[in-house]
Amino acid sequence: MSWDGFQRAVLAELGHVLYRLPDAPVPAAGAGDAPTVDAPMLARLARAAGMAPDALLARADIAAQSARLRGDAAAKRALWPRLRALRRDPSA
Repeated sequence: MSWDGFQRAVLAELGHVLYRLPDAPVPAAGAGDAPTVDAPMLARLARAAGMAPDALLARADIAAQSARLRGDAAAKRALWPRLRALRRDPSA
């Protein structure tokens, strides 16, 4: 099913996890699992960056890290400078 940006934001706030990024190719049968995105964490990252969760999904490198941030303090500390830069300049 395809969700628009508002629906993805609502699903994230409800705690539902999106199992693939929008516009990401769907893996062939038996090709493995699609990359997971921790939707609640992504929503918090988007809030910290001052942007909408669907806009942050366009930044696949940050979105992909959302699933591994829980319990990884070093990864969180490394991500903060990038989030602050996005807050200053969303096109960065």
